[in-house]
Amino acid sequence: MADDNSIVVSVCEIPRYKHFQMQYLNPGTGRKVRRSTGVERDGTNKAERAAKDAAAVWQAALREGRYRAPNKITWADFRVRYENEVLKSQAEATAIKAAGIFNTLEEILNPAKLIDLTAERLSHYQAKLRDRGHAASTTKVHLAYVRAALNWANRMGLLAVVPNIEKTKRAKGAKVMKGRPITREEFERMLAKVPNGVLGSKPKAYAAHIVESWRHYLEGLWTSGLRLAESLELTWDRDDKLCVDLTGKRPMLRIPAELEKGNEDRLLPMAPEFAEFLLQTPEAERTGFVFNPLNRWGKRAAEKTAGPIISDIGKLAVVKVNTDIKSGKVKYASAHDLRRSFGERWASRVMPQVLMELMRHESMDTTLRFYVGRNAQATAETLWAAHKLSGDKPGDNAPDCQENGQAESDVNPLPENGLEPDHRRKPKSPVAYQIPLRPRLMS
Repeated sequence: MADDNSIVVSVCEIPRYKHFQMQYLNPGTGRKVRRSTGVERDGTNKAERAAKDAAAVWQAALREGRYRAPNKITWADFRVRYENEVLKSQAEATAIKAAGIFNTLEEILNPAKLIDLTAERLSHYQAKLRDRGHAASTTKVHLAYVRAALNWANRMGLLAVVPNIEKTKRAKGAKVMKGRPITREEFERMLAKVPNGVLGSKPKAYAAHIVESWRHYLEGLWTSGLRLAESLELTWDRDDKLCVDLTGKRPMLRIPAELEKGNEDRLLPMAPEFAEFLLQTPEAERTGFVFNPLNRWGKRAAEKTAGPIISDIGKLAVVKVNTDIKSGKVKYASAHDLRRSFGERWASRVMPQVLMELMRHESMDTTLRFYVGRNAQATAETLWAAHKLSGDKPGDNAPDCQENGQAESDVNPLPENGLEPDHRRKPKSPVAYQIPLRPRLMS
């Protein structure tokens, strides 16, 4: 192989070109390679020196192996190739999601070539998504799909360098969740408003089976933690869809390979409360879809109509889960807030790794960010419950402070406001508490 130091870049002037050109003889192929210096030929010595400097920079990059010729593949051709060679082998939902994101990218940036997706343009894309009201988490997903596509292009030699994509930051004052976990009392209010939410202000008595189908569906969302699309795809007996598996020691959820990103069949854990809920269905009726929420005409509701109906029910029940700081717009409980409630309940019962599997998160980061350690008030209640149960006085098991002149009351004093009058006295009789001690991660 030829020595890289044998590469010599020279400057030349070609009449038909406005700018100085630079060229070298490729030692591997023996062919001449030429490109523009970007310096206009104006007849001055200054321009000639600038052209020679550009040639020196290119020569150094070639000798050190840092230079890669730009690929001129169009964005349209790249997208077709990426969809055929990559997305076809992934889950259908992933391909659909990627297509939607690429459509948005084209709408905002309209790239002619793949190399048009520079760091500057992608930063503009990120800003436009934010201007459209997308949450930071949504923008992060968009950029993750784009980054994955560009990384593949780089591995295939279609893109010399993957542009830097700035990390998405949450806007100041924005919340981690767009909604919040709701309480059981709020959920009961939603169940009470099902007739009006599904059938309107004057529900008919003959439509009782429609109302019952939605109450059954909401209870299923509450106990399962399933996403909206997952819940409507869940079946008793179909191998090509998300399916209930009752063949083992414990009820499980089975996902077929074609619906999984890993392209292999998977068994997933099922919450005991959801398993108990499912087992209430008689064996003879365990066929087809698990949930069949009916619209007002008696037909099974699709995902695009089921979501808004649940949101309408949340609004009628006046279950507010978020208020936009700037616009003052109120968001009412939705299907995903039922999932958030499920995650919040189980966060205090199991280790984070178990919770991640139960919630079917792709990474531990998602579990930690949204659920583990989020509710400081619940953690405080747990600590005070443990304190009451122990019956210890303030300062017990602490170093003797009297030796250095400190009074016992000066060490870790308890707040006086908001506590029972007898909070400093040991209980006369043991009190039975069930303390949901939340496991903590070691840093």
